[in-house]
Amino acid sequence: MNESLSQRIKRLRKSTGMSQAQLADACGWKSQSRVGNYEAGTREPTLADIASIASALGVDQSELLLNTPVADPAPAPGRTTADLVKQMLAKSGKGIPEEARQRLLAAAEEPGDQALKADAGLMTADFSRPGLVGDEVWIAHYDVRGAMGGGEQTHDFPEMLQDVRVSPRHLRELGVEFKEHYHLKLVTGWGQSMAPTIKNRDPLIVDVSIRDFAGDGIYYFSWGGHEYIKRLQIADDEYFEMISDNPKHKDRMIRREETYIQARVLLVWNAHLV
Repeated sequence: MNESLSQRIKRLRKSTGMSQAQLADACGWKSQSRVGNYEAGTREPTLADIASIASALGVDQSELLLNTPVADPAPAPGRTTADLVKQMLAKSGKGIPEEARQRLLAAAEEPGDQALKADAGLMTADFSRPGLVGDEVWIAHYDVRGAMGGGEQTHDFPEMLQDVRVSPRHLRELGVEFKEHYHLKLVTGWGQSMAPTIKNRDPLIVDVSIRDFAGDGIYYFSWGGHEYIKRLQIADDEYFEMISDNPKHKDRMIRREETYIQARVLLVWNAHLV
């Protein structure tokens, strides 16, 4: 059956053996009532809260955000992966764009499925699967705005935009360091406070596997209910220094316990390393 967000939080928490109090503590929250409200569905978590919960539970945010069927019985003999994906899309995919639907279906096609369709004389669309076209892979482009200024309001459920195809080998030749290409996403910087390093509306490649401070650099993070793209440095045990590259914008001190790192910025799309 399908689960609500509150049910998914509760199920995943229990699967780790954590209590509500332990999860709240792992997220840096003072009270377990916050977790209790999320699990009861009386309060809706922000994207920053979801990121904190996912990190504490050791799961990807998609396991919390995606309303996918759970505890379905094993597939009947003869059913393919593509059949299961079609079933999932029919149940829970109303908000997924058609292009994304087709890519999901294409990625689910197994070699055996392709052969069966060829034998049956059926025409199949040519949708490139990630990593199968030379050295190129798709990077998901999310409608998430990180403010390089006063802060962007958090989006609870970012919509995926048209993806971008890149070469991991070429990115590494540029000096971009990452472990897995599927950790890379594309977001947009808004504002002038990081100029000239990052200009207004520059697309940015970020690594979403980096959820903790990993040395001085530019991060995409949540603070005070807003999303930011700024340089972070450790000021002391309690504070980060949030730094703007544009000298016209003041730097400020922000509490580390109130700062939720979502990703580290690796590259501006104009190939300016940061």
